[in-house]
Amino acid sequence: MAAPPTAQDGLLGRRRARSNHQMIARDLGAEIVRGNLPAGTIIPSEAALVERFGVSRPVIREVVRTLAAKGLVVSKTKVGTRVTDRAEWNLFDPDVIAWHLDGDGADPRFLRDLYEIRACVEPMAASLSAARRTGDDLHTLREAVARMAAYADRTDFARADLAFHLAIALVCRNPFMRSIGGVIEAALFVTLRLSSPLDEAEHGRSVADHGTIVDAIEAGDGPGAAQAMRRVIDVGRSRIADGV
Repeated sequence: MAAPPTAQDGLLGRRRARSNHQMIARDLGAEIVRGNLPAGTIIPSEAALVERFGVSRPVIREVVRTLAAKGLVVSKTKVGTRVTDRAEWNLFDPDVIAWHLDGDGADPRFLRDLYEIRACVEPMAASLSAARRTGDDLHTLREAVARMAAYADRTDFARADLAFHLAIALVCRNPFMRSIGGVIEAALFVTLRLSSPLDEAEHGRSVADHGTIVDAIEAGDGPGAAQAMRRVIDVGRSRIADGV
């Protein structure tokens, strides 16, 4: 099985050079999700955005198309570009998730929603994995747990943790499950950023809890795998509640 994406590919290790288009989309997107540009607001005109960001009109038009594709805005002739209701946003989009996490804090409602969707889908993914896993899958999962056990720092631990959860989304052999990878990554990113550092006892418990998930998957115990996954998610949610 191909190795799942690591945290370095996303929120936990963002090192990509950004174009003007990407930076402007990020700035405006973050303003929208933070509520600085509430639903129903007409965003500044194309001319105003050109002046603000010092770029060409084609760049601004591409930014607006990007935000529209993510459901954040809608453009109408003679009216302008209006911010849409949150219910219309594509909350599974990795950029929309990242924009929620920009700045010093994250919306508690967003964090609650994040963990509720994880609690709905990841235990089922673990349960399906118990029925569909191969020997190679088990090796991949054990390897991720071993990396968690041998972590060098919190970021290294989070990368191994993310690799584990994304592997579960692949092992269950349901392509819709893999689509929530950005949600899983966002939750782990917030846990890393907002909670206290792992102490030795907490680290040991986390490694053991993930190992329990693999044990149940290897044994073909779907209910046991689901229960073990729920415990891991609940612990992460508790750490967020303590840190926010």
